[in-house]
Amino acid sequence: MTAQVDYLVVLFTATSGASGELLGSDEKELVQLAWQLVDVKNKTLGRVNELLIKPDLSDLTEEKAEEDAVEESQEEENGSGDCVSTATSIESALNLFNLQLTNEVNSASAGTSLCLCTDGQLHIRQVIHPEAASKNILVPDCFHSFFDLRKEFKNHFPASDLKALNAHVMAESLSIPVDTPTMWDPSAPQDPLAALPAEVAVQQVRLLAGIVLALLSEPLCHTFSNPDRVSERFESGTCSKMEKVCDNTVIRARGLPWQSSDQDIARFFRGLNIAKGGAALCLNAQGRRNGEALVRFVSEEHRDLALQRHKHHMGNRYIEVYKATGEDFLKIAGGTSNEAAMFLSREDQIIVRMRGLPFTATHEQVLAFFSPGDGLKETCPVSGGKDGILFVRYPDGRPTGDAFVLFACEEHAQCALRKHKEILGKRYIELFKSTAAEVQQVLNRFSSPPLISVAPAPLVSVLPTMSLLPPPGGVRDCLRLRGLPYTASIEDILTFLGEFTHDIRPHGVHMVLNQQGRPSGDCFIQMTSAERVLQASQRLHKHVMSSQRGANSRYVEVFPCSAEEMGLVLMGGSLSHTHTHTHTRSRSGTGLSPPPCLSPPSYSFTPVPPVLPTEAAAVYPPFGQMLLAPRPLPPGHAYYPASAQLYMNYTAYYPSPPGSPTTLGFFPAPSSLSPGGLVRMPGLPFNGSGVKDLINAVQGYQYTPEDALMHAHGPMHAHDPARTLLTQPKEWVCI
Repeated sequence: MTAQVDYLVVLFTATSGASGELLGSDEKELVQLAWQLVDVKNKTLGRVNELLIKPDLSDLTEEKAEEDAVEESQEEENGSGDCVSTATSIESALNLFNLQLTNEVNSASAGTSLCLCTDGQLHIRQVIHPEAASKNILVPDCFHSFFDLRKEFKNHFPASDLKALNAHVMAESLSIPVDTPTMWDPSAPQDPLAALPAEVAVQQVRLLAGIVLALLSEPLCHTFSNPDRVSERFESGTCSKMEKVCDNTVIRARGLPWQSSDQDIARFFRGLNIAKGGAALCLNAQGRRNGEALVRFVSEEHRDLALQRHKHHMGNRYIEVYKATGEDFLKIAGGTSNEAAMFLSREDQIIVRMRGLPFTATHEQVLAFFSPGDGLKETCPVSGGKDGILFVRYPDGRPTGDAFVLFACEEHAQCALRKHKEILGKRYIELFKSTAAEVQQVLNRFSSPPLISVAPAPLVSVLPTMSLLPPPGGVRDCLRLRGLPYTASIEDILTFLGEFTHDIRPHGVHMVLNQQGRPSGDCFIQMTSAERVLQASQRLHKHVMSSQRGANSRYVEVFPCSAEEMGLVLMGGSLSHTHTHTHTRSRSGTGLSPPPCLSPPSYSFTPVPPVLPTEAAAVYPPFGQMLLAPRPLPPGHAYYPASAQLYMNYTAYYPSPPGSPTTLGFFPAPSSLSPGGLVRMPGLPFNGSGVKDLINAVQGYQYTPEDALMHAHGPMHAHDPARTLLTQPKEWVCI
């Protein structure tokens, strides 16, 4: 529309919720419409019309509904000549508005072209269109174009801030008198969530009509010729990765129903103009929709209005709306495939995604799948035949089992979707309504590097090639229990072993923990002889173990293994018996990671001053002997160099300390004949339960009754541990 219109319809709306700059942001329903007709050529004003929407909550019979429909069209004139009407729903209100407006224009006989004019964008884009879309109501054509009075005013006053403009500011700039005591001022301090009084709408319409006449009159002589447009439907299209997308035009919508399409997203943002092909649904790592979408709008203004719809509802779900970048949009919707560009070049086509196709599926089989069966009248022909089918393939040409199919109309697409989970070959096929952006995203996923960077390679992958599995032929004097209940304790394991309990070596029960420090269901047991190990595995294999701390019980697999294999698993590795006879296997297959129980070789203890009093120093060995001296690793497993100085953390495995893998050089418990040693435990938590935790940490080790606990800042005897523990429980020395 380039020529000036004959009539302008100054429109003001009010909802039952927020007003001003927050109008429409709370999803409240429309309750009032007020408008006034302005004759552009003659510069005259018509009467003010007011339409109130009052839902009737009573149960209506058919006769009562017909009577109400007649009453809706009746007009009441008050003393000032204004027309007041009522309606029971937004649909009847919009139809009544369109009917009264048409009758008033026809009675004036000064022209037929008209256009709405509002104070800002909110009345049309954030109130009328969103509510009509949520209720599946078709709005009249006059609501798809309108003049923003603030933009028209800014053409003559360029220094004005568009976001700070309102009816009062424009009226003051044009020297229009404002009735301050009764006039509502949107810039004045007030509760933005409070509903407006009923008389405010009429006052605002009269003020806006005066501003329009001032712009039309001399010396401004403004011409209303280029109205804002509201897109009637969403246009699908393609986007190239080389295209530049402004960061200020993209949002991310989160919480979408998994079956939603790009048309559903466009319906949620109805009233705002989405760029062509600007709705892109996001997929997860398995190629399924993850409930998120990236939406690109035509301008920053529309993006800012979209952000005001944060936590608005799509059906029964609220949708979160956040800012996003153009790079995010291109990662999802951008494509480089010429084949996909040709496939998507046919506009006004409905796309259906096929998932689970046999790898040998052909175009003919897909066409036959959508052809009508015997005795069926429903047809869903593929648009373009073979050209309407796009198979998704890996870069080497192998099929992925996915394909996209084009249909000419919605009716054919719905008929095709009714074949969901029907059989093609020997597989059932899943069918989903798809979008152009999803086509690009699926092709990018299978033909390009992943969008999300993969995790860095583990440390083992950069180590030199070596044999990580123990050599075959070792003495299998250990038992491996697999499939333990997660609540199983040492007592449960001993009960399960029965008579074989007497053959367990001291400190020979080792629970294997996962990365979160919880029991993994595996356990290693060191026994005195390989013969008893074999007997135990044959007698107890797949017997049921019950747990005293839980009602669950499971059968347990029992296997014989060697100490070297046990050491490998305790270090964080895994056993793969399919490769036990080769020493050239790849490093990535072992699952080995640096063991959590070993400290770095560079670890060293800093010298500390003596803390024992003179009397105690004469009894106990020097303080330097309290700490475990670095011990060189004996030759054994190739992962650990023999020259490395490693320290063992005995509390890494629960509930008994690992004291058996021979290739690691664990420290045995001191015998009663050897002198005792001291272990320093720095960094203990302040909120620990004290001596109980320390006793649990060193359980299973031999100690004599005269052993005591020494605090780093003074001696403490075993008969009074709590007092010193509560004073400075930071460092402890176990004797």
